[in-house]
Amino acid sequence: MFLRRMKAELPTPDQALPGRPIAMPIGDRHEVLPSSLKGPFPEGSQVAVFGMGCFWGAERLFWTLPGVVTTSAGYAGGVTPNPTYEEVCSGMTGHAEVVQVVYDSARISYEDLLKVFWENHDPTQGMRQGNDVGTQYRSAIYTTTEDQLATAQASRDAFAPIVARAGKGEITTEIAPLGRYYFAEDYHQQYLAPTKNPNGYCNHGPNGLSCPVGVARTAG
Repeated sequence: MFLRRMKAELPTPDQALPGRPIAMPIGDRHEVLPSSLKGPFPEGSQVAVFGMGCFWGAERLFWTLPGVVTTSAGYAGGVTPNPTYEEVCSGMTGHAEVVQVVYDSARISYEDLLKVFWENHDPTQGMRQGNDVGTQYRSAIYTTTEDQLATAQASRDAFAPIVARAGKGEITTEIAPLGRYYFAEDYHQQYLAPTKNPNGYCNHGPNGLSCPVGVARTAG
């Protein structure tokens, strides 16, 4: 009963696992893109963070986009510092599985990234995504600037009537300023890269709805 409750409800700060002060050790180079996971990033780069359920397939969606500098899999939105994957999956950290997207704003806009986000998962499922159930799989947008926050909220409001007309109910996506982003373990980074697990598990893809922001399309 306790486990079932924690899969559907976020822990309070006093319930959350304590975590640790040491960051997750990971490699620095992206498995697909000619870039660093940790930076420094080129001048003009901006950072966006999205939760779309399992981060494996979500990360692949974004690294295919022209103008994206680098991507990484990680955890955000919770309480526990430097959590492990097992801790996040326990429901006792408050974190969602997320993708950090570093992008060149002169080549691709934040609206373009939002369009990929909204059109490639179901943002109405609460603490789950398809068969993946738990607080770590919730739909989320964590913003890094005030402009991003306003743009993300406006995109949700524009998409909501389209989602409702499709009979999918109310959007449950969490939209909030980013607190801390923590890198996931090295084996999660670019998990679906051709050199790692090209046929690995992925439940992301077009949801059949068109969000009226941005112009970007996924490249496969």
